[in-house]
Amino acid sequence: MVSSPSDLQPPGQPPSRPKQSGFELRARWPTSISGIPSDLYADIHNLGSASLPAPNGMTLIALTLGRGTQNYTCSPGSTAAPVAIGAVAELLDITALLPLLPANEVTKILNELPSYLINYSFDQLENSSIPACGRHYFTKAGVPTFDLGKKGKLSGKKAAAITAPGGKGVDWLQLTAVDPSTLKAAYRVQTVKGKPPKSCQGQPAAIEVQYAAQYWFYA
Repeated sequence: MVSSPSDLQPPGQPPSRPKQSGFELRARWPTSISGIPSDLYADIHNLGSASLPAPNGMTLIALTLGRGTQNYTCSPGSTAAPVAIGAVAELLDITALLPLLPANEVTKILNELPSYLINYSFDQLENSSIPACGRHYFTKAGVPTFDLGKKGKLSGKKAAAITAPGGKGVDWLQLTAVDPSTLKAAYRVQTVKGKPPKSCQGQPAAIEVQYAAQYWFYA
């Protein structure tokens, strides 16, 4: 169990939060973990000019933080842009935080968590009190996969994307299910880092870029 939000605060001064440029996560939050209502959803906007489709008719199954790497390849001596080949991430269950947070601060705090999480090593996270609930990876066929154990599994395809605030993090995504899946959709939002260098010049053949994000899962 998560004992308090301070589990995520690194020593010293906290990092500055990336400017959100009009993006925000709006939601109606439950007062307890049991019986999470179906109307709890990610409604993501960029001043009305860009958005991800709402998960209409679906039920929220899990709200998680992902911490891992976005992975790219480069050809030796090339000046082309790195090619994305997938990602790996541990998924951490943050639903236990909800009843611990002030009702008027839930959205603000949850949206700041990826900026804190990026400062932690994987060893630190494994030894923390934040419960791991799954893993994100790509199959050999290049299918983005999310294994949440008893909560379900999503083999996904990118259905929609919008540029992250400030363009510094990887895109915000809606992924919808392909076979085999027991979940229907996932949203990757509030991304921090993860983008590759602009050119392969001077880069190794394999590039791993650290990132963190919120992931919302629906059935």
